[in-house]
Amino acid sequence: MYKIIGADQKEYGPAAADEIRNWIMEGRANGQTLARVESGPWKALSSFPEFAQALSALPQPPPVAPVAGGSLRRESNGMAVAGLIMGLLSVTVGLLCCGPLFGILGILFSAVALAQIKRNPFQQSSRGMAISGLILSALGMIISLFILLTFRFWKHIIETIQSPTNRP
Repeated sequence: MYKIIGADQKEYGPAAADEIRNWIMEGRANGQTLARVESGPWKALSSFPEFAQALSALPQPPPVAPVAGGSLRRESNGMAVAGLIMGLLSVTVGLLCCGPLFGILGILFSAVALAQIKRNPFQQSSRGMAISGLILSALGMIISLFILLTFRFWKHIIETIQSPTNRP
């Protein structure tokens, strides 16, 4: 009788060798699945000769193609990070002062980041960060413009009301 550790890291069994072979055929176990006989040591199913035939009948997964450059790790794009920070500043602190400045910088940094990521998609990540920075920067500029126009409008209204030429 065998015990195995499933993909969910739970222990299953005891199970007979025929049942383990059925699990292999169903795809519930493979050569890397850990198993043991009664209270023996845990080993990969591929190390048990009684399961060699069942394991050899399984279709082999396709080989993983190596990535150009030899590394699977992608770096975050610094311009995307800067664009997101400028976008966040433009919709928060920028509403009080310097909103258009943060918005313009955020749009520039995010646009440059998107161009860099498009050129090297396998080496750089953070496309979502760049898009978020672009959207927040544009939103911050629109809100800043709205606030500026609103204050100018109210200033004009107040000056018109207080003007001595309008009094009888």
